[in-house]
Amino acid sequence: MTPAELSSTVLHAVRRAVDAGELDVTVPARAVVAPPGPGGCGDYATNIALQLARPAGQPPYRVAEVLRPYLVGVDGVADVVLTGPGFLNISLGGAAPAALVEEILSAGTRYGHADAPDAPDAPDAPDNSVVRLHCPHDLRAVVVADAVARVLRCRGALVRVTAEGFDREWTAALGVRVDGVGPAPVSPPVTVRPVPAPADPLPLGRDAARWALLHPAAHDRPRIGDEHLAQREGNPLFRVRYAHARSRALTRNAADLGFTAAPGPVPDAPQELLAALGDHPRVLAAAAAHRAPDRIARHLVAVADAALPFLPTVLPRGGEKPSAAHRARLALAEAAGTVLAGGLTLLGIDAPDHL
Repeated sequence: MTPAELSSTVLHAVRRAVDAGELDVTVPARAVVAPPGPGGCGDYATNIALQLARPAGQPPYRVAEVLRPYLVGVDGVADVVLTGPGFLNISLGGAAPAALVEEILSAGTRYGHADAPDAPDAPDAPDNSVVRLHCPHDLRAVVVADAVARVLRCRGALVRVTAEGFDREWTAALGVRVDGVGPAPVSPPVTVRPVPAPADPLPLGRDAARWALLHPAAHDRPRIGDEHLAQREGNPLFRVRYAHARSRALTRNAADLGFTAAPGPVPDAPQELLAALGDHPRVLAAAAAHRAPDRIARHLVAVADAALPFLPTVLPRGGEKPSAAHRARLALAEAAGTVLAGGLTLLGIDAPDHL
């Protein structure tokens, strides 16, 4: 069960409790699930009981007690423990990470796209309408519009990008393109107008320049400097690409040792990594809905930071022989690399196998 599926399971539990007359609340649109905080336990925790306590007119702990029976025994849920003022701590069955990894590896870099298996409904699903993006004659605006168009298309939308001005060198240098140049179209477009870059990013090269322009939120002024080229941990782009390259190196090294990946239980799998991988489809949907590719960039940093400590533990050590556990760990590492590659591609940034 992925975090997105678990969130739906929690909401279904609320709906069942409401239908049974045990809670008198409006079922919320979303239930947040995340790795347990201090004092928590299990694989994930949710504060849904605290969220519903006031409208239900009951203490949070009592709301949690009402919801617990509707979660225990659900397919994929092994146990639910109440902690603190009313947190529901959920332990998943041992196959939960394997199911997530299998889903990611099956979809490949299209994991989270609208046409991928089990993808959530796209905010701009194909309906013969066209999403029109329009931006000023500004390099950052054009790069952001280009990334937004990529994300919208992965969610199933038809997109047309226009700009008030466009320099041909931008296509050669940064891989951006527009469908038309001139004033805004007659039909009301979505205006893409981020804070302009304070300096010319072209000397950074395609990948670093796009990252410098896309990683900050649109209302933040980007930093344009050599820090984006630094091959060190302090550079978020380097961490993301390094984590991807390390995952690919593990696949090559495993082949040299005579084994390949096979999804399976990983008892000590980092919960932060599983949560970040499972959250990828939601992040893509939110980035499309809010026209905010920066959400993807920050999410990729979170995936990389969760994956990097795990990757050195994947391969057999010393005289160990490859086992099912090693194959399952390798599959999880490959899933992380797949999500990183897919996200970088949507941002128009290369994901090299060697770094």
